[in-house]
Amino acid sequence: MSDATPSHDSPTDESPDFDAMTRDIAEVPAVEVIVTVAVNLMSAAAVKLGLTEDGDQHKDLDEARKLVHALAGLLDAGATEISSFHAAPLRDGLKSLQLAFREASIVPDEPGQGPGEKYTGPVFG
Repeated sequence: MSDATPSHDSPTDESPDFDAMTRDIAEVPAVEVIVTVAVNLMSAAAVKLGLTEDGDQHKDLDEARKLVHALAGLLDAGATEISSFHAAPLRDGLKSLQLAFREASIVPDEPGQGPGEKYTGPVFG
């Protein structure tokens, strides 16, 4: 991105420089945007699954389900757009999150009904 930051010299000049932001994002390849979003979804899902140092403090399986499902949808939709170089580790991470979700669930989903399994097929632990 750019080093351009909005100036806050006067009260009327507090809005961000959207033109500069648009130019910055225009320079980022689509593959990089897709991978960045996927990594952010993976990180958020890991936190909600309690896989961080804080563990159960932020654990929320309902939220984790949504994040894992969104990640699976993104990877399914973007698979043809990103190379296998990028897709393979993201798929591995997704499968790890799906397995972690299955292990964390008190009442496991039926095979094929877990988060993202609509896109990936059943995940068995």
